[in-house]
Amino acid sequence: MSQDRNDLVFYTNPQSRGRIVRWMLEEVGQPYRTHVLAFDGAQKSPEYLAINPMGKVPAIVHRGAVVTEGAAICAYLADAFPDAGLAPPLASALRGAYYRWLFFAAGPVEAAVSAKSMGLLAPADRAGLVGYGSFEQTVDTLEIAVQAASPWLLGDQFTAADVYVGSQVSWGLLFKTLPERPAFAEYAHRLRAREAAQRAAALDDALIAKPE
Repeated sequence: MSQDRNDLVFYTNPQSRGRIVRWMLEEVGQPYRTHVLAFDGAQKSPEYLAINPMGKVPAIVHRGAVVTEGAAICAYLADAFPDAGLAPPLASALRGAYYRWLFFAAGPVEAAVSAKSMGLLAPADRAGLVGYGSFEQTVDTLEIAVQAASPWLLGDQFTAADVYVGSQVSWGLLFKTLPERPAFAEYAHRLRAREAAQRAAALDDALIAKPE
């Protein structure tokens, strides 16, 4: 079945986590329609709340299927468009590592970085009660994954996990929420060289310069 741009609708703001999904969409290489929601209450409109009751972007609607949350959207798109080769086959032993690092970044990394940036990290004696344990342990584990990336998390195959994990690493370096480590910098450099990443950044940067 051929894909029309109206079959896949992308709800975003170029100054949000929607940039992750934009990059994923460019890696997929299928037509899609972009709907930009300004930070002026549009995300809380009844029309958009019917799509995402959280009133947040990003979200996609693909042939009637609504998907929210950046990691979930990346995983969904990889499976919805298998010809793009952005996920290992279900029967592959690499599927475990794919899920592991994709959702490690969406869970412990996101939580630990957010908590540290707001001064809300759990005290050491209560670290076992939070999913990330400690900020230091989470960052060290992320570094282990990135150090082993040669060139990507699953070896030669670039996947949706690289889009999501790579976005967290790149943003962490840009906003100083992750420590400067050679493995992080080298991985981010390889990611920025991808044509799809460059196209996605140009599209979003153009929207910032000239809002829709």
